[in-house]
Amino acid sequence: MTTSPGRLYGLGIGPGDPELLTLKAHRILTSVPVIAYPISERGKSIVRAIVAEFIPDHCIELPLQFPFSIDRSSQPDYDLAAEQISQQLISGKDVAVLCEGEPMLYGTFMYLFDRLSGKFTIEIVPGISSITASAAMLGVPMTYRNDILTIIPATLDEETLRDRLTITDAAVIIKLGRHFTKVRTILTELDLLNRAHYIERSTQPQQKIIPISKVDPAAVPYWSLIVISNKNRVVSP
Repeated sequence: MTTSPGRLYGLGIGPGDPELLTLKAHRILTSVPVIAYPISERGKSIVRAIVAEFIPDHCIELPLQFPFSIDRSSQPDYDLAAEQISQQLISGKDVAVLCEGEPMLYGTFMYLFDRLSGKFTIEIVPGISSITASAAMLGVPMTYRNDILTIIPATLDEETLRDRLTITDAAVIIKLGRHFTKVRTILTELDLLNRAHYIERSTQPQQKIIPISKVDPAAVPYWSLIVISNKNRVVSP
């Protein structure tokens, strides 16, 4: 008797607060036989920690070592991860891949999706992104009516960052980390500091909201961002 392949789920877990997990994600998380998630080089998983209390004891856990380089799409680690997941799916087991925030918005799941779509049945469960969660935590409406919102990785070069910020109504600058000083310099040049809101680790217990002028560049984590609010709203730098 031939075993039908399992279904692959890309679960959006949200930005960090376990209570922001959707009902659908919770239902799948607590019912699938296999849960996969990325781990760091030290073997730790931020996304697993967020939902640790919901993971059943009988569940098979599949830690995946993902690269953290600029060009993730071509990394062999993703090929290996996709193969590990494929083996579980071929055996007939459903697999849920945990993804912080929203799986299809700068999510690690996208690279697995690219490799496995067309081969297996895949269902993506949207999650609350750190971008929308941060705006809520900051109490900052980002857009009104026909405003254009631009999401900008801080990893871009200075010229590109400057160009994007010049032509948009509102923006979110993500992946700050060691690029904070570069970003703050550009915001100063463009006279945008009075619209800039800094937050790190949104909705998590370690969340911090700090005025831009008081941020220590050496202490800015990767999981931080700056919201450039609508031009009609200003804040004290």
